[in-house]
Amino acid sequence: MASPATDAAAALLGALVEQGVRHVVLSPGSRSQALALVAAELESRGVLMLHVRLDERVAGFTALGIGRETRMPAVVVCTSGTAAANLLPAALEAHHAGVPLLLLTADRPPELRGVGANQTTRQPGMFAPSVRWEADLPVPEETDAEGAAEQSLMLREVAVQAVAAALGEGTRSSGPVHLNLPFREPLAGVLPSWLAVPVAELTVEQTPDPDAAPVEAEPIDDPSGALYQGGGGIGESDLPIEPEGRPHVLPRGPRTVVLAGADAGPSAEALAHAGGWPLIAEIVSGARFGRYLVHGYRELLAAPELGGRIERVVVLGHPTLSRETAALLSDPEVEIFALRGPGEPLNLNGATTPLDAVAVAVGEADREWLGAWMRASREASVDLSPAAPDADALASAIPSERLGAIAAELEAIRAPLDRATLVDAVWRATWPHDRLMFGSSRLVRVADAVLGGKKVPVHANRGLAGIDGTIATASGIALASQAGGRPGVTRVLLGDLAFLHDVGALLLAPGEREPRLQVIVGNDGGGTIFDGLEVARVASHEAMDRVLYTPHGVRLEELARAYGWEYARVSTRAELDQTLTSPVAGRQIVEVPLPR
Repeated sequence: MASPATDAAAALLGALVEQGVRHVVLSPGSRSQALALVAAELESRGVLMLHVRLDERVAGFTALGIGRETRMPAVVVCTSGTAAANLLPAALEAHHAGVPLLLLTADRPPELRGVGANQTTRQPGMFAPSVRWEADLPVPEETDAEGAAEQSLMLREVAVQAVAAALGEGTRSSGPVHLNLPFREPLAGVLPSWLAVPVAELTVEQTPDPDAAPVEAEPIDDPSGALYQGGGGIGESDLPIEPEGRPHVLPRGPRTVVLAGADAGPSAEALAHAGGWPLIAEIVSGARFGRYLVHGYRELLAAPELGGRIERVVVLGHPTLSRETAALLSDPEVEIFALRGPGEPLNLNGATTPLDAVAVAVGEADREWLGAWMRASREASVDLSPAAPDADALASAIPSERLGAIAAELEAIRAPLDRATLVDAVWRATWPHDRLMFGSSRLVRVADAVLGGKKVPVHANRGLAGIDGTIATASGIALASQAGGRPGVTRVLLGDLAFLHDVGALLLAPGEREPRLQVIVGNDGGGTIFDGLEVARVASHEAMDRVLYTPHGVRLEELARAYGWEYARVSTRAELDQTLTSPVAGRQIVEVPLPR
């Protein structure tokens, strides 16, 4: 038996694949069954990758992770009612971070809205403040024997418009798109014979390769110098793109720093290099590398002889990790230029100049200014790697020297981990073919404060900096980055509360693709990130425990076993290094106990 719902689902999903969509994340439900069955068929034909998740919030963040990694929207499909509402956190993060995402929410027909019908709410407009485009589509009324009915043609046009809007066409900013799809019964039928026609020659291997060598921003044929644009994540932010009109030319003269926030990408480093300007790069920026990188930037920004003399800031990405950068960007006396990226515009001081592209004027760099920052940076840098063994003492014929060296080596091996050595070990174990995801926990701020430069792909949900969806997002990143047999491990570094908040993302049904994913949990038994806030100086210990720290006694090993994950508990640097450098075949939880 044919079904209008099935024919409509075939037309829409087939057209989305034609537009380059390669991933569908699905949560099961009755009203969305036509979409689910068509997606399963397209997966069986090898034209897309289907990922099934029980929890819609997990599904939304998994699709977000795929979009973060590929810069192409993944489709997330759900049924009606609260299922659709569970996509809101991922949609908000996608909006603020500028991540392409397609939300397909099945719905009851319009006559059942507002009359007390089961599992029915007003879904149109549910995501309105956050989406780049939305449409409450008409109910499919007729079957389509040839694939050329007016309904199918309309849905193919909708698919084209949805992908374009998710990629930022007409808005300068990629982000989420919502298509609300009301269906009447019968909710599923036989698949139309024409389903294979528009997608027969497409394969998932055509997904853009995020491991491809980045294209460095280079000077264009322009007397003003080099052209750079705002960030866009892995595989996009480092691409020089010809803008509409002329770029803004930054003259030489003002004491300038380049500030790279979340998702700034390699363009920030290239711009700093071209201008001869200090580079202040957050650990989540993807720009923490290069000869002009500033170490220990928080203290240096607070220093009157350096941060106090800044006259101009060029911002790429979304800075969120330190009060010092927030204060700098809020200073009305500092000239601030913010390159437009895919996310929300930046304007903390009310007078920031937004730019689509910027060029560096030809001329000599201010060597005195740059030199002062580089000297201070060298003094502020720290080396957290374990000290090398004293080979001479270990081989000494003098027993006291040899025994002393052995004792020192054993002490170093047995030394407990702290937050700084934890983030250092993870950073050192991660390479360009890997991916590193930071949760919005205390650890990302420690990493931002102490880690040196390294050109590795970094992700973090810093659009709204929430703790939700961290594991699910990392799962999406892993699935996308490892598609087609590509190498690498995705590591996610987060605190215990962020881990527990997204524990549902640990569930993976039999038959689902298993990513190479290490979830490294710094477990201090509660939300000690509040130790650094003003409340810790005024609230009682009892009140802090009750309403902020929220201590717990969860046994992570038993959680790992219940969900089918490998588990390791490490308490020393030597154990952690061994765990991080051992081959990872699937999903692994690494618990690192930390002091309160």
